[in-house]
Amino acid sequence: MTLLATRPAAALQPTDDPAPVEKALVAGITAGFEPETFLWINFRRADGGTRIRYTWTTGGEPLGDHIDTLAMAAGLDAADWLHIADRHQQTTTRGRIEIWAYPLRPVLADVTSGVRGPESRREDLRRLLNKASEITRQQPLTLTPRWLGFGPVLTARPN
Repeated sequence: MTLLATRPAAALQPTDDPAPVEKALVAGITAGFEPETFLWINFRRADGGTRIRYTWTTGGEPLGDHIDTLAMAAGLDAADWLHIADRHQQTTTRGRIEIWAYPLRPVLADVTSGVRGPESRREDLRRLLNKASEITRQQPLTLTPRWLGFGPVLTARPN
C-alpha cells in the first residue's frame, strides 16, 4: 500500500491588495463589450481616490495603436483627444466602478477625416494647466500637451 503525502489546503488570507479582485472584475467587464473597444475603468475608492485600469476588447490594442500613430503623425494633441473622446464615450457604472467605453472604429473615422478640437477647448486646457503650474510652482507649458492615446503603447507611457 502506498501512502500519498498531501498538503493541507491553503487557507485564504486577508489582504489589502485589491489587484486580484480588480483583475477579475476587469475581465468580466471586458467580456460585456463589443470587439475593438478601449475601456477606461475607474475604481472609485472609499477614501475619495480613484484607481484607473485600461483594457481593450478583441482587436482593440492594435487598432488603438494604429489610431495613435495616425493622430501623432497628423499633429493632433490633448485637446483633440479630449474632443474626439467626448464624441464617442459611452459611460456605464457598476456600483463604485465607472466604465468609459470608446468604440475605436468611430474614433479612427474622426482621426482620418481630420476632426479637431475647437480652439476654445485648446485655450481652456492651456489655461487650466498654466494655473496648475502656478499653484505647484512649476514652469508653465508653452504648448498643448501631446495626444493622450487610445492604444496600449501611449496609454502605458508616463506623461
